[in-house]
Amino acid sequence: MIIDGKKEAALLREEIKKEIASLKESHNKVPGLSVILIGNFAPSQIYVKNKEKNSIEVGINSEIIRYPDSVTEKEVLNKIEELNKNRNVSGILVQLPLPKQINKEKIINAIEPKKDVDGFHPINVGNLSSGYNAIVPCTPLGCLLLIKKIEKNLSGRHAVIVGRSNLNGKPMAQLLLKENCSVTVVHSKTKDLKAECQKADILVAAAGVANLVKSDWVKKDSIIIDVGINKVGKKIVGDVDFETVKNKVRAITPVPGGVGPMTIACLLKNTLECFKAH
Repeated sequence: MIIDGKKEAALLREEIKKEIASLKESHNKVPGLSVILIGNFAPSQIYVKNKEKNSIEVGINSEIIRYPDSVTEKEVLNKIEELNKNRNVSGILVQLPLPKQINKEKIINAIEPKKDVDGFHPINVGNLSSGYNAIVPCTPLGCLLLIKKIEKNLSGRHAVIVGRSNLNGKPMAQLLLKENCSVTVVHSKTKDLKAECQKADILVAAAGVANLVKSDWVKKDSIIIDVGINKVGKKIVGDVDFETVKNKVRAITPVPGGVGPMTIACLLKNTLECFKAH
């Protein structure tokens, strides 16, 4: 089975749209999302444009605050402080990567944790790892929702995550532990990567290496979630060798059209949750 991320994201957006319409009717208020975009990095421009389009479609007030590459760290921090205090702003997102004069950790730490729709603030990271309620980073949240479309009860399943980044690998591990999976996190220093992947009932590939996972790396009837986005020539491919793997496994996400659309849908979901919490 090929997991249709576009379809699942559209269903999630429809749910969000209905809930926002209901909240508007009862409270005459809607969520507000402010995105800070620095510079002209093309992938960031495209990503932010998609975020704005999807936000407007579901009824979120969307604002993009643009700065040139030359902007100072202090100017960005002052803007974040202003947005933290603005009651009409439910969620704040600073699009990564940032220019070299701006410290990423300082920027992330400056965002009010209750408005941190990316789930990157240390308080949200700590709450997630402690099993408390937290704003969860959008990509791993999207991955979990896709996995649960295939199998609702994940208790006792062996999940293997390829990659240990703060953006996906680590929060993905915490989410799957919360679902009572046995979780193994592997990475570039793992001695026998292939052997570890072969044990997985659920494999989440987020290493950033094109076609790394081959058909002899995966177990029959496993669920494969491919987070990788790699350019090979003119083609976009994932971390999984899709063509050789797809007929062996129970379910797999394609690249593109798998995890990507769910990431943006989960950003909208997080914005709505932040609004409700306020």
